[in-house]
Amino acid sequence: MLRLPLFIRCTHILRIHKDGSGSSSFFFIILRRDTDFCVYAILRDNNVFCEKRHYLVMHLSIVIPAFNEERLILHCLDSISESLAVCQKPGFTHEIIVVDNNSTDRTAELAKLAGVKVVFEPINQIGRARNTGATAATGDWLLFVDADSLLNPGMIADILQMIESDQYVGCGSVMHMPGLPWWGNLAMRLWTVLSVTFRWASGALVVCRSDAFRDVGGFNQELFAADEIDLSQLLKQWGRKRDLKFTILTRHPLVTSPRKVQLYTGREIASQLFHVMFSPKKTLQNKKKLPIWYDGRR
Repeated sequence: MLRLPLFIRCTHILRIHKDGSGSSSFFFIILRRDTDFCVYAILRDNNVFCEKRHYLVMHLSIVIPAFNEERLILHCLDSISESLAVCQKPGFTHEIIVVDNNSTDRTAELAKLAGVKVVFEPINQIGRARNTGATAATGDWLLFVDADSLLNPGMIADILQMIESDQYVGCGSVMHMPGLPWWGNLAMRLWTVLSVTFRWASGALVVCRSDAFRDVGGFNQELFAADEIDLSQLLKQWGRKRDLKFTILTRHPLVTSPRKVQLYTGREIASQLFHVMFSPKKTLQNKKKLPIWYDGRR
């Protein structure tokens, strides 16, 4: 009969694994603490041999706002599942939440068939949809990713490493849009410089602690675009008070759709950016002035 050391509480035991037989057998005790996992190897004579390793306990909620994304939602979900499968480790759990932002196509149906949680947000607004997903989330950390984007194992590994370091409140990522024209590539390079320099996350990917997200009020629902920059600033302020950083990941860019460039002319995009730059408050707080985000082209 295996007798456990007194310091090991039965309520902490997740699994006991026996390795070997006879006098050479070991019992590996998998324990859960408040913030990490420990693995102890116990000899057959019930002496603790060594404490093998600590693992972070962390539950990640992945939130995907989606409006009429039936063409791309499954690609996004597949990329998430494949990336998570590669990056599984003890103590790491996750949930995936798709926010149906009043879609008129099969977005919600396809997401349900894929086996993920689906919640409904009737008001068509990106930030509001993300907030609705965060409200339904149970994770210690939140990962917001757009439905037209693809995660990759390297990025997930970098995100988990960032979380495990316990030095960050959150992060964004640089992006890669395949098939851009020359002026699109130039604009993307400019945005990358601004994003990395000022540590502004793009809306396509934002990762943060859930307690920080709640404390700062989430995405600003007075804004219909650029709310991710506003959130980045708030998270940096929150983290600064606690000696935590907000960073932009650069090693494994997020692949995201170039469809805005494909669906809108250069003149339309330039006009939209002009209004955002020179009349930001009036433009960003009025959905009618943001057709590139809200006119429904897919």
